[in-house]
Amino acid sequence: MADALTELDVLASTEEPVAPDEDQERLLAGLLAGSEWAYERLIGLYTQPVYNLVCRLLWDSDEACDVVQEVFLKVFRKIDSFRSESSLKTWIYRIAVNEARNHCRWNGRHRSREVGLEENDDRRGLRDTLATAGASPFDVVLDRERHHLVEEALADLSPAFRSVVVLRDVEELTYEEIAEVLGLPLGTVKSRLLRGREALRRLLQQRLAPEPGLRLSPQLVE
Repeated sequence: MADALTELDVLASTEEPVAPDEDQERLLAGLLAGSEWAYERLIGLYTQPVYNLVCRLLWDSDEACDVVQEVFLKVFRKIDSFRSESSLKTWIYRIAVNEARNHCRWNGRHRSREVGLEENDDRRGLRDTLATAGASPFDVVLDRERHHLVEEALADLSPAFRSVVVLRDVEELTYEEIAEVLGLPLGTVKSRLLRGREALRRLLQQRLAPEPGLRLSPQLVE
């Protein structure tokens, strides 16, 4: 079976880039000055990455849209409190993770889980609708098959493991950045990442185990 981290590259390969460090200072100065271009730039840079992160933490695209709106409202309201002790990206991700947690707690207290009659295709991210330039139809189908398997496995991870795996292997944050985003000791981050990757590997193995009469794509089980 292909390594779980290789499969995660399918998710990480199309993440929206964020501004380089030199642009971050100019962006922050614009935000603090209340410049319209700075707010538009921030939204353009971070809407898709924050949505992808929140959607994977909640596994519900409709709920994720609501949470993303709250994230940016808090970013705009609290930008004066940003002290540049971390990167702007790390600070925004910390707000996003906290908002996702708060949303889960609120749902746990006030709502029962709703099950739709039909599968919600809106759960797919933007990358699911974009084919790699020059890719063959087989490659496109294979990538989507892999993507679907990994997304399902991530959804089944415990929230504690899922957040660390997503932040490290999809968002490519450093261990130190993850510790700051989640408010955890560095050792705890490393421990949860190891355990989360192993749990993800087992989940992928279960999904890739052939059923009687079922033939899997060779590239998925190599």
